[in-house]
Amino acid sequence: MLLEEGTDSRPAQPETEGAPAMIDDTRRRIFVLDTNVLMHDPTAIFRFDEHDIYLPMVVLEELDGGKKGMSEAARNARQVSRFIDELITGVTKHQIDTGIILPGKHELNDNGNHRPGRMFFQTRLSQPLLPDSLPGHRADNTILEYCLSLQEQHPESGVTLVSKDINLRIKATIIGVHAEDYYNDKTLDDLDLLYAGTTELSEDFWESHSREMESWQEDGRTFYRLTGPDVNEWSPSQFVYTGAGDLEAVVREVDGDTAVIELVDDFRRERHTVWGIMARNREQNFALNLLLDDQVDFVSILGPAGTGKTLLSLAAGLAQTLDDNRFREIIMTRVTVPLGEDIGFLPGTEEEKMEPWMGALMDNLEVLTQTSAEGGEWGRAATNDLLRNRIKIRSLNFMRGRTFLNRFIILDEAQNLTPKQMKALVTRAGPGTKVVCIGNVAQIDTPYLTETTSGLTYVVNRFRGWAHAGHITLMRGERSRLADHASASL
Repeated sequence: MLLEEGTDSRPAQPETEGAPAMIDDTRRRIFVLDTNVLMHDPTAIFRFDEHDIYLPMVVLEELDGGKKGMSEAARNARQVSRFIDELITGVTKHQIDTGIILPGKHELNDNGNHRPGRMFFQTRLSQPLLPDSLPGHRADNTILEYCLSLQEQHPESGVTLVSKDINLRIKATIIGVHAEDYYNDKTLDDLDLLYAGTTELSEDFWESHSREMESWQEDGRTFYRLTGPDVNEWSPSQFVYTGAGDLEAVVREVDGDTAVIELVDDFRRERHTVWGIMARNREQNFALNLLLDDQVDFVSILGPAGTGKTLLSLAAGLAQTLDDNRFREIIMTRVTVPLGEDIGFLPGTEEEKMEPWMGALMDNLEVLTQTSAEGGEWGRAATNDLLRNRIKIRSLNFMRGRTFLNRFIILDEAQNLTPKQMKALVTRAGPGTKVVCIGNVAQIDTPYLTETTSGLTYVVNRFRGWAHAGHITLMRGERSRLADHASASL
């Protein structure tokens, strides 16, 4: 099937009259690729292992029409064309008719079939097989007609249409063509399986893990070495806690059944605040520990609106930039995807153009500057000027080729980034730079991105297990009783 190096784990559906028969995974399959799949992932033609892929001519026409421009879709269209050009270079017409061998592992499958997958092109017109209500002059309908023709030509093989277009998959199912979404771009199958960054210890945890426990102190920090069966499921920079609240720690090392944990700081006390900000719950306290940890270079924070993601990140950045002089400045950026209709071009410099998108920054700066009343209005104005000089607003459009040294980078609304964009941004980090990605995967405004394909989900899953990266999911909103009630009721 189309999942990442695996098989489709969804339960089989019963075959009903008028519906396409379910595809048998044990036999050789034929996949017809839609244009949007190739423009979404240019490497899709190499992801079907020993199965055959077919490209209708209308797909090549649409790739040619979509290759112009500087968008990611246009770049992907050009890359697909280059891949296909490399595959057909030096081949004969006979080789094209019999299928171009696709590069791959070509390992022996369960059926003893080691024939490599091949790529075929539509070389002749299909017979009119569509209902009268679906004329074949439209691109989508032409693809459907080609799928029906392949089903007649290859009844022994299962024909599957692969498309990101929901409506096309619906039409395919109606006329009897098996259709699937493209699953290879998914980081995980279910968002509920996303790494949360915390784990609650069982009630009998100490009974099974305290027999060989060691404890020591180093530089004023308390460490424990534990051994037991639950330890091997932990990851570095993961937080562990007990329901009673007598233990809150972060995992530092994991080696088989042995792990080293360190007690975290408690920022829920007024005498232990960060730039005047106090953690209001356990998850916020864990987030501040990650943000202030000089051993953690990358922090991702997920959570619904009002959980304090931006406020905590800014407070930690200001404390380390102005108080500790660890960073030279704070750089804040975000994807400029509007919630509603676009209001047109914005005047001014790069920073002035980005200010309307940084309302969250301004709102949280107002909270941070009001935490201290020292100096009155004049002192508050001086503080605002100081903060504006140390906080820079940058656009993602101009990140290519840059290297940030000793910066505290906050990427807001990171759920609207693609995995490729996320990689391009994180690789901008130079020595001494810390990157903080914050977002809510339930508020994706970018078309063709889902909770499981978002760049934020991608980076959380990929960075799990790296000792210098940490993640935390905030659960509780802390704005107001009105916001909490609206989130729960509306």
